[in-house]
Amino acid sequence: MIRIGETDYAFTDPIVLLTLAGAAVTVFVFVLLIMSVRRAGQSAALMAPLAQNIDALGQRVQSLSDGQHQLAGGLTHVSEAQAASQANMLKLMEQRLADVSSKMTENLQGTSTRTAQSLGELQQRLKTIDKAQANIEKLSGDVLSLQDILSNKQTRGAFGEIQLNDIVSKALPSDSYTMQATLSNGKRADCLIHLPNPPGPIVIDSKFPLEAYESLRNATTDREIADAGRNMRVAVRAHIKAISERYILDGETADGALMFLPSEAVYAELHANYPEVVRDGFNARVWIVSPTTCMATLNTMRAILKDARMREQAGAIRKALRLLHRDMELVVERVQKLDTHFNQARADLDGIGTAAERAGKRASKLDNFDFEEIAPEPIAEVVRLARED
Repeated sequence: MIRIGETDYAFTDPIVLLTLAGAAVTVFVFVLLIMSVRRAGQSAALMAPLAQNIDALGQRVQSLSDGQHQLAGGLTHVSEAQAASQANMLKLMEQRLADVSSKMTENLQGTSTRTAQSLGELQQRLKTIDKAQANIEKLSGDVLSLQDILSNKQTRGAFGEIQLNDIVSKALPSDSYTMQATLSNGKRADCLIHLPNPPGPIVIDSKFPLEAYESLRNATTDREIADAGRNMRVAVRAHIKAISERYILDGETADGALMFLPSEAVYAELHANYPEVVRDGFNARVWIVSPTTCMATLNTMRAILKDARMREQAGAIRKALRLLHRDMELVVERVQKLDTHFNQARADLDGIGTAAERAGKRASKLDNFDFEEIAPEPIAEVVRLARED
């Protein structure tokens, strides 16, 4: 029981319970309020650094925002620069593609032009080849004809004679040789060179051992080569003997003769592989010559002929010199006489000049004549003019 003033209250009384409950609630509220105030102070103390952190965070956010704006501007600039670079790159690529296309067009045009030119040249060369082919075919026919000619001894001899005639006519004057000359023994020489004594006229006879040479060229075995070589020696020695017996005549021809081989190949074969045959020719005083060596020999003969003709004309030259000397003496005599006449004419001109001077003086005196007595003048000496004999 509780006494309040003069009134007692029991704990079970509802009013007391309500009052106690209200008081408890009030106390509880007051305690809560006090705790709230304390908590608020603590929260304010705690919120101050948080506010600072929030401000710093806001500044950072602002910085991030500004950086984002700058980054956006930079990205925009980079994007614009990249776009401009891409545009320039595209323009440069377009220009280069245009240049490449132009060059390719020019190259293609040049290539087509050169190709057309090459085709034209190729066509011309093909025409030339066709002509050459035709010439080759013609030459093949001529070669076959030449083989036919050379296969016959008479026509082969005529071939050598014609070649010899061509060489001799080019090397010597026409009056210094005779083709197909007949000697006193009745033998006919292909060419007789009229050399002075010594050595005297010399014979050149054409020989062509074609069969022996062809068999030598076609030989393959040792036996064939030996047989062909023996036939070659026999053929050439037979020609040497025939020329020595027919065309070397005492008192009529030179003490030697020339055997003309119209083939350089046969001549080279003899000198390369058959020197004993060449020595046999030397011993028989028959000298083997080819077209080349024959030309050289004929040039030497031309020098001999020229020297001989100069010796033949030496007497006429001396006589002409004597006549020329006499003519010069006559000219000197005439010049001396003419000089004498010139001296006499010069003296006559001097006398005429003296007489003319005196006549002039007398004429001047006549102009000044005063009818006074003039003393007689001595008789002037008369200058006689010389008469030419």
